[in-house]
Amino acid sequence: MTAGASSRSPAGPEHADLAQRLADVAAVIREEAAVIDRDATFPENGMSAIRKQGLLGLLVPAEYGGLGGWLPEFVDAAVVLAGECLSTALIWAMHCQQAATIARHATPRLRQDLLPRIAGGEVYIASVTSEKGKGGHLLTAQAPLRRAGGMLEIDRDAPIVTGGQHADGFLITMRDDVSAPASAVSLVYADRAELTVSAAGSWDPLGMRGTHSVGLRINGQVAGHNLVGLPGEFREVAVATFAPVGHIGWAACWLGAARAALHRVIELLRAPAGRRQFDLRSELLRTRLARARLDLDTVAAMIAQCVRDVCAAPDLEAIPVQLRLNALKVLAAERCFAVADLLIEVTGLRHGYLRDAPLGLERVFRDLRSASLNYANDRLLLANGALALLDRGVTLAY
Repeated sequence: MTAGASSRSPAGPEHADLAQRLADVAAVIREEAAVIDRDATFPENGMSAIRKQGLLGLLVPAEYGGLGGWLPEFVDAAVVLAGECLSTALIWAMHCQQAATIARHATPRLRQDLLPRIAGGEVYIASVTSEKGKGGHLLTAQAPLRRAGGMLEIDRDAPIVTGGQHADGFLITMRDDVSAPASAVSLVYADRAELTVSAAGSWDPLGMRGTHSVGLRINGQVAGHNLVGLPGEFREVAVATFAPVGHIGWAACWLGAARAALHRVIELLRAPAGRRQFDLRSELLRTRLARARLDLDTVAAMIAQCVRDVCAAPDLEAIPVQLRLNALKVLAAERCFAVADLLIEVTGLRHGYLRDAPLGLERVFRDLRSASLNYANDRLLLANGALALLDRGVTLAY
């Protein structure tokens, strides 16, 4: 799947080179996908392959040793990886969100110190935005930063950190200081070596089991230049990079998982054994396949439009752009899960519902059920309802 060749950065990786890197990683994560789902363990082999192939640095500029890609390449890669293991793809996509944020908003010193290490596969970064008492609300924080002797003191309790126990570094949202309001959020990078990190609780969810998203308690000190963006101004970083890359990455991962599921179902139906078992002339079967394809094409088109918005829009705070970025997350979460559900109806108990069925639809169904909960759809719909009232002209992209 290509988000739009016209949007591809000429400085980004060559398509054939990126495709080969992805193929090599996909072969590894395909082999361990069922095991990490069964055991709810972190995809060590898959992440090792991602490091080896330089994909941690996909969104790191070439001047720092990265692949120099941007959103079109990011979407392509997410679709491929998620087609093999959604947990691994989402871990990687959220890391890329952190890497892109650092590349665009960190201090020159932090960029120079950190980005080559990311590009070299040394640093996988986890995102720490959740907090007890406020959930996953992105633009508020409770735990305050404390400043002493040019250092930033971190004491943070996060109930969910995707892949956090295995991360080499963290991007952490903090209230800017003890007297600041909850809306004055600062973003701080911390190497794991600078921290004391302890896990809290267990991880035994319905789906996305390989993300191993346990709670973490994080304490330590980092240098003042590890602040990413201006003090208390994380909202600017979120609007410009953090949220758009996050929503596009999530949506591309969900699309990749659902697209691969449809591909496997079509291959089953077209195989000789499938032709004997299923009536390919059935109007119900054809209607269900058409609905699944419609949903995937709709999500893909929305991703492509949001990529164009972010690549070309001079103002990402423009109401129509914000409406689409929020809607992308909601649309992809709902329709990709609907595709997984529909494909189980198409293939039935034997091929769709059983855990050991070769198609793997049961795992995709469980994984995609989490999509609406991953920064709740209801929260984004509430925000978009308010934004829709402000867009009196109902400005659409067509």
